[in-house]
Amino acid sequence: MTDLDEAWRRRVTDVRNWFVLSASERSRADDSEHEHYSDSGGKSGGQKEKLAYTVLAASLAYQFKLDWGAVRSTAFRFVVIDEAFGRGSDESTRFALELFRRLGLQLLIVTPLQKIHVIEPYISAVGFVDNPSGRSSRLRTLSIAAYRDGRTAGEAPPSATDVTTAPEPEPAAR
Repeated sequence: MTDLDEAWRRRVTDVRNWFVLSASERSRADDSEHEHYSDSGGKSGGQKEKLAYTVLAASLAYQFKLDWGAVRSTAFRFVVIDEAFGRGSDESTRFALELFRRLGLQLLIVTPLQKIHVIEPYISAVGFVDNPSGRSSRLRTLSIAAYRDGRTAGEAPPSATDVTTAPEPEPAAR
């Protein structure tokens, strides 16, 4: 494959190149434009994060057919967020979590412990997963109250104790 072919392949297989994004942040009071975004060019990292979270929330609202502020107890609003907050700022993480809360989404957030202090007000339980032997994963689930009690008492974050996946079988002898 030539360099030109490779460049073309990268361009057409990267979904970020499929659409041009433009968004306007407007005041509810008078509908004046506060900020304009066009493919997030020229924006700070935090502004880009907030734009990405807003687009994600809008796409979820569209997909789930959610009306802003409407309560629908029968609507399925479960979303898995895998390490979306690990590198972002605390402010942007709070922005996203508050936006998701206002949409009434139920979240399963997978993230390193480094962001627990930001995520804590938005969650009801914590699951700690580890794999000390490299052969089987373990999960320990705590209510957020139990997690806070342990932290207040000065305990280290708990290690997982309950095996939740079966270990891989031993290789067959020949």
